Amino acid sequence: MGKIVGFEISSQEPEKAVKFYSNVFGWEFSEPHWDYWAMSDVKGSDNKGIMGGISKGPSDYPHGTRIQIEVVSMDAAISKAKENGAMIVREKMQFDEFFLAFLIDPTGIGFGLIQKKY
Repeated sequence: MGKIVGFEISSQEPEKAVKFYSNVFGWEFSEPHWDYWAMSDVKGSDNKGIMGGISKGPSDYPHGTRIQIEVVSMDAAISKAKENGAMIVREKMQFDEFFLAFLIDPTGIGFGLIQKKY
C-alpha cells in the first residue's frame, strides 16, 4: 500500500483555522470529535480526494500539516520505520474503524500511519 490517504492540519486555534479554510476554500467541516474537525466533503467533481481535517495540535506537534499513509500492518510499518531511523511520537492508537500512529522521519518530518480495520 503506502498511499497517502489523508492529512491533518494541527493548530493551537483550530476553530480559527476551520473558519479560515471554510471561508477561503469553501471546505465544510463536521462538528468536532476529540478536538478534531473532519472535512465533511473532500470529494471533488471527479469524485476523488483524500480525507482530512483540522485538529487541536498537541504540545509535541502544535502546528503544521502531516500526511497519513495507509499500511497493511501497523506493527510491521512501525518496526520498519524505526529500523530506518524514525522516531515514534504517538504509539499505535485504536479508533472505531482504524489504527493510527504518528512518527517523525530521520529528517524531522512528521507523518501518520493508518491501518483500516476490515
